[in-house]
Amino acid sequence: MRHLCLEVVTGEHRALSAMLQSIGLLVMQARRERRRPDFEVLRAMLLYIDEFPERLHHPKEQALLFPKVAARCPELAPALERLARDHANGELAIRRLEHALLAYEVLGEPRRVDFERQLEAYTRFYFEHMALEENEILPAAQRSLSAADWEVLDTAFAANLDPLTGHEATLDYQPLFSKILMMAPAPVGLAAAPAAPGTAG
Repeated sequence: MRHLCLEVVTGEHRALSAMLQSIGLLVMQARRERRRPDFEVLRAMLLYIDEFPERLHHPKEQALLFPKVAARCPELAPALERLARDHANGELAIRRLEHALLAYEVLGEPRRVDFERQLEAYTRFYFEHMALEENEILPAAQRSLSAADWEVLDTAFAANLDPLTGHEATLDYQPLFSKILMMAPAPVGLAAAPAAPGTAG
């Protein structure tokens, strides 16, 4: 049986994965074409990560889902501790990445490599983080939590309204998501995807 909580968590993982993938495509395309990337859309995409996964998705996992799994599955304590450390460090990591992007934009080429390295590390870190949740924590929750647990979790996670998972953006976030939709490449937005290396434009 599927539960809304699990559908929300995995849907938000897919949205974050798509965002990180699109950021990487934009940066690689700019490097391949020996030009500066579109900093405006990159700033918007990193702001999305800061505002939604870091401030909405992770706190609910940490406060609601993980304690219930820990109570039912003590053998997962090491994995849960690692995920808690990831969540504690996540906000600082995205702020550092945003700063690295700003430094690249303002200070130019000498800061490009630092930004690209931080982006690569951040992307790898979050793909590993999401894989641990989906391969170990969510299946354990599916097996072990009670109907009462799921009622609490489904109600709480139903309030997550990430526009990249099919919800309409609230009024204050509509400019952000309109910008991302129009300027970012697939799988996030409607802009043309970067050409593969060696492909004629």
